[in-house]
Amino acid sequence: MLKWGKKKPPTLLTESDHYTTDRTRQLRKEDKIKSHNREDIQKAEVLYCSLEKGKVVPQIKHNPWSLQCHQQQLQRMKENAKHRNQYKFILLENLTWRYKVPCVLDLKMGTRQHGDDASEEKKANQIRKCQQSTSASIGVRLCGMQVYQSDSRQLIFMNKYHGRKLTLAGFKEALFQFFHNGRRLRRELLSPVLRRLREMKAALEACESYRFYSSSLLIIYDGEPPRARRPCHRGGEEGEEDEPSDEEEEGEEGGSAFGYHSGGAAAPSGRNPGGEGSPMVDVRMIDFAHTTCRHYGEDSVVHEGQDSGYIFGLQNLITIISELEDHSAD
Repeated sequence: MLKWGKKKPPTLLTESDHYTTDRTRQLRKEDKIKSHNREDIQKAEVLYCSLEKGKVVPQIKHNPWSLQCHQQQLQRMKENAKHRNQYKFILLENLTWRYKVPCVLDLKMGTRQHGDDASEEKKANQIRKCQQSTSASIGVRLCGMQVYQSDSRQLIFMNKYHGRKLTLAGFKEALFQFFHNGRRLRRELLSPVLRRLREMKAALEACESYRFYSSSLLIIYDGEPPRARRPCHRGGEEGEEDEPSDEEEEGEEGGSAFGYHSGGAAAPSGRNPGGEGSPMVDVRMIDFAHTTCRHYGEDSVVHEGQDSGYIFGLQNLITIISELEDHSAD
């Protein structure tokens, strides 16, 4: 429980229970500006953000799509502020905290997105989105992407509107772009991602009655590859970092995903799972608001068997990334 007292930021909640005329006018003005900003972001479904040069760790600017979602939520809180001053929150981990330049892929999984409790209107809307996107054909669609291009020092953002329009060929191209840093395909990332996806598929195949409607799969890696400290060579002093070649950037392909050593033991937080030379990759199932299973709460609908739609999407994702791995030499 977070209580808003004297320390509450005035930009999040109103200062009192009563809006003044000036404050109301100001809020309307802000809403109008935000409405225009939302329209601009939706029109620009692929955005580019240049990072400043000359910095060892670039200063990442806010992902405009993420910022818009936060602003919408804060606006809803602000509108309700005159009726309450307490809110309940679920505390979530920021999965990107340990990455210098986080590259993030959000994939909506499964062939069905509506929950059992969805209204007929919501159900029809979700079915239409699935039918008009790759959700129906391969059980997965792009919901958001942020990737770093080291050649141009740019972050590329793709939002869900772009993801819905992608054909199967476009989806494959987007996956290729996610694992490509502008200079080369980061093929050292593919093996640990595939390993984790296969582990997830095996786990879901053993789950009876579970349904993960409208949940997503999150894949995260660092766009700034680790640079190991090495002894003096090429004229450098001991402990200096040399600019890595393409081969040195790749690291070992045996690195694992999801914070696990290749032997299976959990790795300490904030450290590369397979050592300094291994890529740091994380693969997570997220968003369980419409997840259900037998004996879960007061859910009236009980499903039988596996979540075939989610497993179908996982298998197709494994196949597509395997194709990338097989043809990476090309």
